[in-house]
Amino acid sequence: MLKEFKEFKEFALRGNVLDLAVGVIIGAAFGKIVTSLVNDIIMPLIGLLLAGIDFKDLSFTVGKATVLYGSFIQTIVDFLIVAFSIFLFVRFFNRFKRKEEEKVEEEMAVLSKEEEILTEIRDLLKAEAVKERS
Repeated sequence: MLKEFKEFKEFALRGNVLDLAVGVIIGAAFGKIVTSLVNDIIMPLIGLLLAGIDFKDLSFTVGKATVLYGSFIQTIVDFLIVAFSIFLFVRFFNRFKRKEEEKVEEEMAVLSKEEEILTEIRDLLKAEAVKERS
């Protein structure tokens, strides 16, 4: 029993599992924000542009079956807005991450005096080795 608990503890506290849990929680919260954006801001504006048509109410009847194609359109619009919002978020995050990487590269590009001398020595040793092989 103690061995299983130890294994579970190692599994649950593994970095990837914690990262995934945080991602799921943040994703759920972000989903609520995007849903509110779609339902409360974007769709009313689209409805105004389309003379007050609410997609959710669009339907037609075939026999006794009612086809709710407006609900389908609404779902597609929701998906596109969610996908675009996530795209913008990832693009912003990648841009920020790229700036951080460039900053680190710039810091690494500036060599100390000792590093410059060691680089010169290395290059001279390489040149000597090439001459000896020829």
